Amino acid sequence: MPLQLFCFPHAGGGPTTYRHWHRALNPHVSVRPVHLPGRGGRAGFTDVESLVAALDCELGEQLTAPHVFFGHSMGALVAYRLACRRRATGRPLPRALLLSGYAAPHLPAPLPPVDDLDDATLIAMLRAAGGVPAGGVPAGLPDLPEFPAHHLPALRDDLRLCTGYRDAADPPLSCPAHVFGGDADPLVGERELRAWDRHTARLSGVHLLAGDHFYLDHAPEQLFRVLRPLLRRYAAAR
Repeated sequence: MPLQLFCFPHAGGGPTTYRHWHRALNPHVSVRPVHLPGRGGRAGFTDVESLVAALDCELGEQLTAPHVFFGHSMGALVAYRLACRRRATGRPLPRALLLSGYAAPHLPAPLPPVDDLDDATLIAMLRAAGGVPAGGVPAGLPDLPEFPAHHLPALRDDLRLCTGYRDAADPPLSCPAHVFGGDADPLVGERELRAWDRHTARLSGVHLLAGDHFYLDHAPEQLFRVLRPLLRRYAAAR
């Protein structure tokens, strides 16, 4: 069985974020985009740990095969906390954590509490996060007529999870971690990415790639060039 690459989406995102990855990363891995619990009409979650507990149950036996986690933005936090939960319950860790576009979890969230913002203010902030247009959400999304009704509620819920998270101060994970980010990301800088060394005993590299918070959408091939040799290595590991 090929190495399984479980991909966790950003706030408000879904499995379609990774729809082209399988073709780009074959034959070394099988890409498994993750649909977060609490979407599609199901009850939402008020904290990250509850979401991760439900996700752990949903993925279940899929995590018995050799696997790696990739998470972007909020997905990085979810991937990290899922690995922590699995360690606490004595189950296998991923062969590696690939963490993208998210500050180390002991640092403050880069956004204010979303409950303090009405819809218009939140949309304006997302359009110009950090002074860079569309730095906080994919370009053009807040301008769609259906955005407030169809996209904003899920995004607000996810951002609430991020801004409400408080670091549990768990011991560093033993699995290696590779950290990625955009060199022009207005939300997360190199210092915040390197701070992940507090949470893993094996920080195996910080990769700054050209682009903003959504560098992986705008120029995915530069990320794939880094991922392919990494994933070959973990696929071949025994």
